[in-house]
Parts: sequence; C-alpha cells; structure tokens
Amino acid sequence: MDFTLTDQQQELQEAARRFARAELPELARELEAKDTPVPHDMLRKYGEMGFLGVNLPEEYGGLGLGHLEALLVLEEFAKISVAVAFPVFEALTGPVRTVQHFASDELKAEIIPQVIRGEKIVAVSMSEPNAGTALTDLTTSATFDGDEIVISGQKRWTSGAGHSDYYITYCRFDDEQGAKGIGAVMVEKTRDGISFGKPEEMMGFRGIPSADIFLDEVRVPKGNLIVEKGGFGRLMTAFGLERCGNATMGLGIAAAAVEDVVAYTQEREAFGKPIADFQGVQIKLAEMAMKVEAARLLIHRAAVAAGDGLPGVYESSVAKCYSNEMVREVTANGMQLMGGYGYSKEYPMEQRVRDGFAWGIAGGTTDVQKTNIAASLVGRRFNQRA
Repeated sequence: MDFTLTDQQQELQEAARRFARAELPELARELEAKDTPVPHDMLRKYGEMGFLGVNLPEEYGGLGLGHLEALLVLEEFAKISVAVAFPVFEALTGPVRTVQHFASDELKAEIIPQVIRGEKIVAVSMSEPNAGTALTDLTTSATFDGDEIVISGQKRWTSGAGHSDYYITYCRFDDEQGAKGIGAVMVEKTRDGISFGKPEEMMGFRGIPSADIFLDEVRVPKGNLIVEKGGFGRLMTAFGLERCGNATMGLGIAAAAVEDVVAYTQEREAFGKPIADFQGVQIKLAEMAMKVEAARLLIHRAAVAAGDGLPGVYESSVAKCYSNEMVREVTANGMQLMGGYGYSKEYPMEQRVRDGFAWGIAGGTTDVQKTNIAASLVGRRFNQRA
C-alpha cells in the first residue's frame, strides 16, 4: 500500500492547481455575486486543458486516466469554489459517467466528446416534489409510442436545470409501481414540451442553477433510452463515483478553509503576538487538518479500490458521510477562528460554510449514507417503509 502520488499524478494535480488559482478566483467571485454558472467560453477552456475528460475514455477524446486522477483535479477546482468546480464534478464523477456506463454506443459517441470539449453539459433529473430520498415513489411517466418515448411529469432540485443541454431523466414506465418500473431516458433541452421553473434561491451553491423541470408529453427517440425499466439498481451503482465526487467537493472547501485560517492566524495579532502562538488556536488548527487528511484518505481509498470499475457502496458512503460532516465542522471552526472576518462577506470563509453544508444534503443525505453503511455491515438492505 503506497500513499505517494506518482509523478504523473503530481504533475496533473499541479497543472490543475496552477490553472485554478490563476484563472478562477475572480470568476468565482463573479458567479457568487451574480448567481450565474460558468460561462461557455471558460467551459471550452476547461475542455482544452483536458480537465473535463480526465477519467473518460480516450476514444471519445478523454485522457483515459483513473478515478483518483479525476478527484485530484476536482479538489483543486473545489478549493476555489463549488461553482467553478461543478462542471468538472458533473463530467468526471456525475451524470456523464451514467452515459458512459449505460447508454448506447450512439449516444455515447454523440454526447461524451461534446462534454469533454466543454461544448455541452449533462445533468441528472431524479427528485420530484414528492420523491426525494424515497426515489422509488417518483411519478414522472414514460410510455413507448412507435419509435418514440413520451415523457410527462415534474422534476425538482435538478442542478443545472435550464442551463444544461442534456437531462438524464428518471421515469416510471408503463405505470409499473416500485423500483421495477423505473428507468432513465436522455432528454435534450431543445425538445418540445420541456420547460423550467424559476431559479431556486439557495443558502449556498450560488452559480449552480437549480429549478423545477416540467415535461409535458415530451417526445424523444427510442434511442434515447439509457436504462430500461427494472434497471433502477444498475442506475444506483453509478452513484458510487458520484459519492466520491460529492465528498471531494466538500474536501476541497475544507482544505481551502484550512489554508485560509492558517494564513490568517499567523497575520492576526492579539495581546502583542500572532494568535497562532496561542495553544487554543493551535489545537483547533490541528483538529481541522486531521479531519481534512482523514477525509482525503477515505475518498482516495474508495477511488483506488474501484480500479477501472465503480466504487463500492460501503467505501463511497463512508467517504461521503465523513466528508459531509467534516466540512461543516472545519468551516465552522475556521469562521470562529477568524471572528468577524470569517463572518464577513468580504472574505471567503462565510461562503465556504454555506457551500460546505449542502453536500450532506445533495446526492443522498448523511443519514442515508449511514443506512448504506449499516446495510453493508449486516449484509442486507433495510425496508424503511415497513
């Protein structure tokens, strides 16, 4: 077991760090202020640098590297802000991977190269007004009509709604109840019958659009079917990597918070000396660093153990849950150590607190991760409906 990054991994990590710190801080502040997503010209620059295809196949224009390399890049972007990191998250660990693993060769060849070049964005549309954690309660319907699939329903909490070009839409086929009726269809933004609600105003996540999606008898070709009904379990396997991406977003926020507060406590003086000289501050700094390092190791373990496949439920849930709880604690302590400066919008710590809290809600709550962990420990799933 070797915890040292290879020369190639270190070079990739350093390239991402240089790019992110040189090109993105000003953009991150703009996205936070205006609540707008990464513009297309910057997305194309991401693509030119190879950051949107790190672990995607070379045949589609990707670099063909591993999940660990992808997460190293994602962490460097997340240290700047979750808004500038979100396109990387979606491409390397999110819905694009569902396309890669389950879509037809034709859909893969159409969509993945465009994403890698920074020309198109893919989002996943799962939750509904009455189906979130209990996703198998979803009611968005899909029926076959000749060579087309007709989709009707309403989706909620879709990150990228209205901005993304493609939506992996979870549907219930033929009105068959439970998980057996659920599959997924690719819906293009340009299809007749699709519309979007007003943008949500979030506590954090500014720069990551979210809105309801309304589907009124939207027709797509049968070739847009990604997973047929009964494939709900297969769809869920893709979330092992998404959980690692989610955890890495929190890790990046927390790691940046530690950098901020280490610098601040050496500059800020009280009673005639830097506050880093006080033992109480030293203990807090050490605790924050320990938690960041532990989260990173858990995430990297899940990624490396997966090899070329998808991370397992146990390893990815442990990593996500720990990171979700860790980032809330680390950023809150960072704010406390920085005092009024930590609470002021003139400094990034208060944004890190707001953005950090969300990852334990998105992608499966921390409580859901704990039920996944417990199920893995006892060797069976629990019926939460009983």
